[in-house]
Order: sequence, then structure tokens, then C-alpha cells
Amino acid sequence: MGHDHHDHHEGQRVSRRAALAGISSIGLGALLAACGSPKSSTSATTTTGATASISPQATTGDLTALFAGAGTCTLSPGTTQGPYYFDADKIRSDIREDREGVKLRIAIRVQDSEACGPLANAVVEIWHCDAAGLYSGAESLSSGGGGGGGPGGGTPPTGAPPSGGPGGGSGGGGGGGGGGDLTPTDDKRYLRGAQVTNADGIVQFTTIWPGWYVSRTVHIHAMVHIDNERTLTTQLMMDESLNSKVFAQQPYAKHTNRDTFNDGDSIYKESMLLKITEDADGYLGVITFGVDPDHDGK
Repeated sequence: MGHDHHDHHEGQRVSRRAALAGISSIGLGALLAACGSPKSSTSATTTTGATASISPQATTGDLTALFAGAGTCTLSPGTTQGPYYFDADKIRSDIREDREGVKLRIAIRVQDSEACGPLANAVVEIWHCDAAGLYSGAESLSSGGGGGGGPGGGTPPTGAPPSGGPGGGSGGGGGGGGGGDLTPTDDKRYLRGAQVTNADGIVQFTTIWPGWYVSRTVHIHAMVHIDNERTLTTQLMMDESLNSKVFAQQPYAKHTNRDTFNDGDSIYKESMLLKITEDADGYLGVITFGVDPDHDGK
């Protein structure tokens, strides 16, 4: 597919930890201008001399109607972070790299679940498998340990991923998940990235519709960091009618015998569903995360 890789600096390594700490060597203001505001399509140069940019995306005004009914002022459910999380050190909006699939744009609004106001300067990470069910940084592990289905497709995963695995995490709105991050087993980083929320609490990503693997429904992992804490670890799901429509297309159609759907998934909750509309060349999904930065359970 024709990826609109608009800037060869898009995949540069800009440390998320540095962004969270706001250290002077990067400059949080420049970082926010470069990758945190959907309203901006200009480039910004950090104090390290590297340039980062994002493509023109929908403005907050364009998304207002879509966010209606996409969840608000409710504490989002927390989940385990799963076995394949690690800090990929990729602050970028387009996370596709070379992965083929149906284009999916995601807009996430982060709110304080109690005050209902937008939370700016929160770091939102997402990660998910490709059309064949493989995770970057863990291709061998996510293929069932056989190493099959390398870059670009190949043999679909046949084994279930580790149950729980090294990414313990915790349930509830706090959804921590510290102390059990994966040590990557390869140097791939596709379908992983982080963004910083703008003044309206919004981040946007461009990715592909995720595939599936044994024992899990179709999903995208997400984590919200506030003040260097993992404030929410959760997952995003898709309507099954859309999953069926997408999976009838290539490269998804070569991966057959899907065994788990939303209604049989151990983690699925209706509140995790993206509100999805057709986009020009794919789909746009929106959701609101209600987070609990003061940890009072509200």
C-alpha cells in the first residue's frame, strides 16, 4: 500500500522518558509542537538538532462531533499490559513503517474522569500486532515461538501468546503494569509509538487495522503516562462487523481460522470499542480515556 511517509525524520528516536522528564536537552515545548498537536502540520527542531513533524490531521473542531458518544467522564477500564510491552522510544504519529493493511487513524482524548476536563501533556502510547498477528520486538515470541511469519507476512502465528506473560499490569482504572516489561528479541519497532496530548487532551495516530492471534479478539494496547506514572493501561476493540469486512481483504485474508471474537474474549468490554467511521482511504476511530491521576478511584 502507498504509505504517505511525508518526512524521513518521522521515525527518529526521541526518548519518551526524556519527554516525560522535560529535560532541557530535548525541550518539551519543541516536542509538543512537533508531535503533540493535531492542529499543527509544521516541523519543529529540537535542541538536539533533529527535526520531527506530523502530517496534516483532523483539527479538534473536526473531531468534536465524532467524540460525542465516544465515552466521557467515566473511568476507563484497566487491563494487563500483555506480554509484548516495552518502551519502543518512538514518539511519532505514523507508526506503520512497512506494515501492509487497511489504514486506520485513531484519535484519543484523555480526560480527568472526575473533573471531566482535558489533560494536556500526557503521553499516550499504543502498540498492536500486524495483519499476521506478529508484534515488533517480539516476532518469534508472537509467532508461537517458531520464528515463522517474519517481516512482511509469512506463516501466520499458530501458538497462543504467553498467558499474562511478563507484562503483569493491574486491573481497574489505574492499570499500572510496571516491572514486567519485555526485553525485545528483535530490532523491529513497527506498530508502536507515542504522542503527547495537546491542550484539548487529544492525540492522533495513523496505523493499520490490527490482525489477530490465537485466544484473543482484535485489539490495540494503550498506555497513558502522567507525571512519569503509568496512570492507565487499557485496550481498544473494534466492532465485529468491521473486523469481518477488513479481514476479507488482503493481507488479512491469508490468515484464517480465527478462534476468538469480542463476545468470547476474556478482556473485552463494550466501553473499549472505538467509535469508527469510514475515512477517505480507510477508517477513523475515536475514543475518550477517563483517567484517575489522583488515584482516588473516581
